[in-house]
Amino acid sequence: MTGYETLDYAVRDRILTLTLDRPDQLNAFTVTMADELVAAFDRAGADDDVAAVVVTGRGRAFCAGMDLSVGGNVFGLDEAQQPTLRDMQDRLDDPAIHDGVRDTGGRVALAIYRCPKPVIGAINGAAVGIGATMTLPMDIRLASEKARIGFVFGRLGIVPEACSSWFLPRIVGISRALEWVYSAEILTAAEACEGGLVRSVHPEDELLGAAYDLARRFTANRSPVATALARQMMWRNSAQPHPLEAHRVDSLAMFYTSTGDGKEGVRAFLDKRDPEFTGSTTQMPPFYPWED
Repeated sequence: MTGYETLDYAVRDRILTLTLDRPDQLNAFTVTMADELVAAFDRAGADDDVAAVVVTGRGRAFCAGMDLSVGGNVFGLDEAQQPTLRDMQDRLDDPAIHDGVRDTGGRVALAIYRCPKPVIGAINGAAVGIGATMTLPMDIRLASEKARIGFVFGRLGIVPEACSSWFLPRIVGISRALEWVYSAEILTAAEACEGGLVRSVHPEDELLGAAYDLARRFTANRSPVATALARQMMWRNSAQPHPLEAHRVDSLAMFYTSTGDGKEGVRAFLDKRDPEFTGSTTQMPPFYPWED
């Protein structure tokens, strides 16, 4: 029993496999799925038994985009409102804005972004619209040979969401990001790999194994605190206007890791043995996360 309607949440050997689980609907995205993904990533982030997260889809699709079969506003938004940018600045967590205005995919992307664990996307099939953009805040994306990926918003007369205007240019560059968004074309796995969106392409039956191998490489004999800090440092500091801002954070991160798990790491190195780190992502240094 997973406790979710749209997801399967399974932990084995400290790797969480988070499976989008609406196979009869090609794992189409709903407001319920958005809420459950946010809850699942927050749960994983607070669970010391989870060292890394692998996200995939049940059946032949990863996620076929928003479920357009629902009634009313298919994106779950309250059309009675007239929101302003000031509302998004001052009332972001007001229930009326949170539930009726905020992009559901964006709430998911922010949950993945703030997760302190490495996140690997295993794109097993069609990933279009939110099915593509939800993978962008994941650290690494692997694709099946059968994967098809599309930023198809232009076909529907809408815009990229899920914070993708922040993530996609950082991953593939601004010109390629604009080309993919303007054209709204479906990319093959090979094209997505050539463009830098996915790391590698695998036969369908080898995809999850490759993702798990990466997850183990990222987490075996690694300090969870140092890994969490490194993840946030890379994402956040790469967007700073000057390297001095990275230096401020790097200095604090080095200070606290050197007085924590770093001591065990040095001892293990000198003793020529595997380290036994005891740090926990539930007890991060006091400056983390530094922008909040």
